[in-house]
Amino acid sequence: MAKVRVRIPTPLRSFADGRSEISADAATVGDAVEQLMVAHPGLRRHLCAPDGRLRSFVSVYVNDRDMRELEREATPVSDGDEVAIVPAIAGGAPSSVDRANAGAPAPSSGDAFARDELLRYSRHLLLPEVGVAGQKRLRAAKVLVVGAGGLGSPTALYLAAAGVGEIGLVDFDAVDLSNLQRQVLYSTADVGRPKLVAAAERLEGLNPGVKVTPHRTTLSSANALDILRGYDVIVDGTDNFPTRYLVNDAAVLLRKPLVYGSIYRFEGQVSVFDAARGPCYRCLYPEPPPPDLVPSCAEAGVLGVLPGVVGVLQATETVKLVLGIGEPLLGRLLLYDALAMTFRELRLRKNPECVLCGPNATQTGLIDYPAFCGVPPPDAAPAANEPPTISPEELRDELAGPEPPLLIDVREPEEWAIAHLPQARLVPKGQLAERVDELTSAREIILYCRSGARSGQSARQLLELGFRNVKSLKGGLLAWSDRIDPSVPKY
Repeated sequence: MAKVRVRIPTPLRSFADGRSEISADAATVGDAVEQLMVAHPGLRRHLCAPDGRLRSFVSVYVNDRDMRELEREATPVSDGDEVAIVPAIAGGAPSSVDRANAGAPAPSSGDAFARDELLRYSRHLLLPEVGVAGQKRLRAAKVLVVGAGGLGSPTALYLAAAGVGEIGLVDFDAVDLSNLQRQVLYSTADVGRPKLVAAAERLEGLNPGVKVTPHRTTLSSANALDILRGYDVIVDGTDNFPTRYLVNDAAVLLRKPLVYGSIYRFEGQVSVFDAARGPCYRCLYPEPPPPDLVPSCAEAGVLGVLPGVVGVLQATETVKLVLGIGEPLLGRLLLYDALAMTFRELRLRKNPECVLCGPNATQTGLIDYPAFCGVPPPDAAPAANEPPTISPEELRDELAGPEPPLLIDVREPEEWAIAHLPQARLVPKGQLAERVDELTSAREIILYCRSGARSGQSARQLLELGFRNVKSLKGGLLAWSDRIDPSVPKY
């Protein structure tokens, strides 16, 4: 006999005392399923036809293999195997009962919810794990979403639809046309408007019973504790490391659960950090990567639907935390690969040496997060080792002169295809060191990228390799388009 787990799907748990699985000592799949039905007799009529055979709309898997591909009920099992019951399920169209309820008389004034609320949340109220009590908890909850962009958009939409009473939004940006590929809170008509104004209109239009509280500001060490303090759950929808560490640290200091999400190209991460019950973000990543190591979505790109998936997962975890149901992703990191369409789960441990939540923590307040992440402030003087820059106007004049510089585009081929300067040569930043023989010290070398960050790093690299007359285009192609040639597309 082998010790196996028999997984019970959600539609059948009400016939199994609410259990999600049982342990069984079995030699075959048939033995395991029979033990499940013996333990919970109410399941038999759902799993088996009157002649005793498994119903055709019920599949049984051994680990990830359909038993019909193996030896059906006679398939042998081994210690640690998982036997999963997978019945057919459907969302369904409105039933006759739904249509009848639409015209039902309003409940008495003593009821907790008005008629339109009962109808709006009816699918929640039917769930034993939610019901009226759970919907009241959602209505009383206050959730802060930091960042109203790719992750914040789907998260906020589903929290509003679920009936979360107050949704706080932190953002300071305006809607840009490039946002619309993934930031589903906004429409084309919103381009140029403050994000929080457009977001509040959309969320309140979706659910007038939800209060949207805008915080149109840059989150900083000076205001983070005051802003986060009034909320029950914090959702991390940020897109940069200084703000991510700031949000984590403030949540730890305030003892608030933090629902984490991040995206990059085709991959995403989701977890729940709560230092009172498990690790925090610093336990996973004690230090940030160097500023030039991980490019932003603006530089690397992102599949538009990816933040939708990750944001919906964050909304799911938030609702579970508010309701106190299920197993939140505490101590677990969920990795999503959209290209492979796979989910992987990694176990996280609470770092005993964490400077913030460990037993011997040394950090008791918020710090300078741009400095911690190696990001200089906007008004900082150039560092001594910073390569020289050239303005768009100066470059325009030099290109028109008798001895134009060697112009090198250090972006990726996909970006080159969007827009480039006609005099330029493409040498991606990652290939620069192995292609230095294509360059010459006899001419001035000007490097450019989208915004100036990568070209600055590349210029420094060339200077370290012995080149002397090297400059970076300040502001990159974005500045060139704004100040020299508006026909050059921005992205």
